[in-house]
Amino acid sequence: MHPIRHFMTITAHRHKVMLGCFRVGLIRQGLLHDLSKYSPTEFLQGAKYWQGTRSPNAVAREQVGYSTAWMHHKGRNKHHYEYWTDLSAETRQYVAVPMPTRYMVESFMDRIAACKIYRGKAYRDGDGLAYLMRTEECNLLHPETFRQLKFLLTMLQDKGEQRTYAFVRRVVLKNVPEAEWERRAEEF
Repeated sequence: MHPIRHFMTITAHRHKVMLGCFRVGLIRQGLLHDLSKYSPTEFLQGAKYWQGTRSPNAVAREQVGYSTAWMHHKGRNKHHYEYWTDLSAETRQYVAVPMPTRYMVESFMDRIAACKIYRGKAYRDGDGLAYLMRTEECNLLHPETFRQLKFLLTMLQDKGEQRTYAFVRRVVLKNVPEAEWERRAEEF
């Protein structure tokens, strides 16, 4: 059990997401981000499987076969694509639905913060994009949400945080149609 180290990790992560959300104007979401990680269901399992270099949920899955903390977390936090699934009326299968813009942006900030925490000094602005592309998320996200995250993570890799966050604040969160993003990104 590593309760203090786990507390420090999740708190550092929350603060990084909070700062990113504040920089783009998502104050409330920054303040409320990942509060469920402090609940007993999530915190105790996180402390038990904490390693500091990757998610305790991944370790729990390897050792037990599933993560009760993750199942609790994804159902309460709208910045996770897993929250945005529903039964298709046609196929009766679970399908991804598009994430509302503000939650997609919070997800973007969450990915950056997770990479910074787990990669430490080795972090580079392209880490979030690399992670997105090497995971199964490509197939699980709604195509619109995937395109948007990929666009922002690519911009982060190519133009850095300052320009990308300005773009998010002035274009993405102003509901400029996605079809115009590429043209508008040239301004940043």
